Amino acid sequence: MAQLVDTIAALRSRNESAPLPLRLPTVTDVDAAERQLGIAFHSDYRRYLLEASDVVVGTVEPLVLMAPDSHIDLLSTVRNAWEFGVPRDLLPICGDNGNWFCMRSDGAIVYWDHNGANQEEWCDLSAWIQDVWLGDLQRRT
Repeated sequence: MAQLVDTIAALRSRNESAPLPLRLPTVTDVDAAERQLGIAFHSDYRRYLLEASDVVVGTVEPLVLMAPDSHIDLLSTVRNAWEFGVPRDLLPICGDNGNWFCMRSDGAIVYWDHNGANQEEWCDLSAWIQDVWLGDLQRRT
């Protein structure tokens, strides 16, 4: 948990201004999303949604609750990913050209490749944020 707190702080410190800023969901919003999707979010993901899903950093665009009708809208995008073939026991959290970074119920993040060839995995959300999201930013600088 302490690692995720530090990772969220690192995200916040790099937050970029956006023409249409995102807004954080409330606990009620997150609870409603869980009901609509028929799943319970891992505690790390709930924390991310409530504390940092309004952060914009670099080119990685995780799904968010408060962007309806957007390509990063969590509810519609997850449903579409499941229809596309992502197993329902995986929660897509970020798209990648028709492939998905997904959270398992144990909190680990896996890369779901529509060709089934990829085995990438991160032990938790914090590791994924540091390696993929913030790592992408570091690779571009």
